[in-house]
Amino acid sequence: MTTPLLQVRGLTTRFRTERGTVKAVDNVSFDVAPGETLAIVGESGSGKSVTALSLLRLIPNPPGVIESGEILFEGKDLTKISDAEMRAIRGNRIAMIFQEPMSSLNPVLTVGMQIAEPINVHRGTPWSKAMEAAKALLEKVRIPDAAKRLDTFPHQYSGGMRQRAMIAMALACKPRLIIADEPTTALDVTVQAQILDLLKELTRETQASLILITHDLGVVARYADQVAVMYGGRIVEQAAARDLYKNPRHPYTRGLLSSVPRLDGDTSKRLVPIEGQPPDLSRLPAGCSFAPRCKQASSECLKQQPALRERAPNHLSACILDAIQ
Repeated sequence: MTTPLLQVRGLTTRFRTERGTVKAVDNVSFDVAPGETLAIVGESGSGKSVTALSLLRLIPNPPGVIESGEILFEGKDLTKISDAEMRAIRGNRIAMIFQEPMSSLNPVLTVGMQIAEPINVHRGTPWSKAMEAAKALLEKVRIPDAAKRLDTFPHQYSGGMRQRAMIAMALACKPRLIIADEPTTALDVTVQAQILDLLKELTRETQASLILITHDLGVVARYADQVAVMYGGRIVEQAAARDLYKNPRHPYTRGLLSSVPRLDGDTSKRLVPIEGQPPDLSRLPAGCSFAPRCKQASSECLKQQPALRERAPNHLSACILDAIQ
């Protein structure tokens, strides 16, 4: 068995708010193997982005804090190292592509400077050489006329080009792990496909692992090896992508799949939305957090929070109904 590049064990992140303590991430565990793509899927507010920020220790404190758990990256627990050690890993060994590039790119620095900076800072490469590497990276992510584009500012790029520039920045130091948080949300459908194809191709070339955070299970089918479905701050199902699509075990996963348009020509199956709203994380129910929206929920579902357990080989689910089937 290959040793996982990343092992997350019992990760819990909470925030103090006026309404009380919010457990945005609650006892989350997963592995990412070298060269593997893990998709973390769920509705807005399910804890996906907070999980990603926790991995990089970017949770603002206060009001947030990583309460417990381990984040083992290359065998080192990132929750126990110093801030200086974490800065040496962040942007170097682990890189992140944020949801909205205009809020992540510095508007007063040229794109070339921003791509070259991590190469200069983490690798000690002189600026002239770092700028040459930045040009090569822009060419790699297929930005036309890369030499001229080095000296332009983020607002002079289109949305798709800004996201390509973010990918170039993420790849600058040849990281072992890339975290992409909803990298195509603000883009039109055609550009979304181009960006995801590019990201998958480049991670395959560099043998980097990828954590892809998305609310769209349609995206996951094409790009992910493993899938973790989150709801109410917890993972409710986890499996290989092929197994998850073939045999979804949790009612929430089935609901997400039923709300995805089909592209196989089968028009007999109508889209079925999941009724209700995601739970308030400051007032989670005593039992299963999905029970108030679940059409199959029983009285038992309202009493206890089901544990995430293996229900089939390498297929985990947190559903009382699944356990008694």
